[in-house]
Amino acid sequence: MTKICAAVDLGGTTVKIGFLTEEGIVLEKWEIPTNKENGGKSILSDIATSIKEHLGNKKLSDLCGVGIGVPGPVQNDSFVERCVNLGWGATDVGKELSVLLDNLPVKVGNDANIAALGEQWMGGGKGADPVMFYTLGTGVGGGLIYKDRIVTGFKGMAAEVGHLCMEPNEVDACNCGGHGCLEQYASATGIVKEMKRTLQSGVSSRLSLESEFSCKDVLDAAKDGDKAAVETIERSMDYLARSMAYVSYVIDPQVFVIGGGVSKAGTYLVDLVEKYFNKYCQLMKEKPKFGLATLGNDAGMYGAARLIFLL
Repeated sequence: MTKICAAVDLGGTTVKIGFLTEEGIVLEKWEIPTNKENGGKSILSDIATSIKEHLGNKKLSDLCGVGIGVPGPVQNDSFVERCVNLGWGATDVGKELSVLLDNLPVKVGNDANIAALGEQWMGGGKGADPVMFYTLGTGVGGGLIYKDRIVTGFKGMAAEVGHLCMEPNEVDACNCGGHGCLEQYASATGIVKEMKRTLQSGVSSRLSLESEFSCKDVLDAAKDGDKAAVETIERSMDYLARSMAYVSYVIDPQVFVIGGGVSKAGTYLVDLVEKYFNKYCQLMKEKPKFGLATLGNDAGMYGAARLIFLL
């Protein structure tokens, strides 16, 4: 009999939930809003209720477990000390959700890590090992998969590549309190900020400091050959590739998978990363492959399911 699990990708705005088989087939998926009122106290009970409501002719006992990704470092596949975007303090997510679901097995992972696991299982890194996943969105997240397992480290902080220090003399502070983090240059917000710096230096562009523009606007302009945009994106991708070189000399991944909103720039972005990576990794005769994430917003859900099927 085919195993079925519930998979949950818990975000700051919405919760993505689905039923998946061990072959990676999505039987059903849906979303509910993330209720962050009162410190997010009702989030887990809302998830449990929603899973029960969507069982149809199935029973909870028909599920082999529940995998869930959360926006914060996770210890022992269950416990989070803090999830700022949810309002949570110390929370044993696995234990609490299991109780709400008649003691079903529950495994918990960091959201970037489970997206990495999903991409390694059924997406852009399928069949590769190790796989290093970068997600370039509002910030920069990372996940490392080795022998089909998430590498979390001592306190769940492994693969937090967004906070590698790339520019120690950076004046502006990162959200983490540090200075010169990769996130400040290669995220969507970082690229916009870097574009403004380029414009302030007087480089010509169709974009203007007097008007609002997005990361997509910068990328589109760069693809069209806009001088300031090209300079900005090349600088940002140089930082990104250098961070990947550092990672390679420690981990030696077979594949780098790039996801998140910035990755929608497609092969234009990947080609730049590969160019600069080769500049920084002279020792490697056989370079890792670089690819785009393919599962989109479902990556976290696939990864959450994989947490359970690997039990």
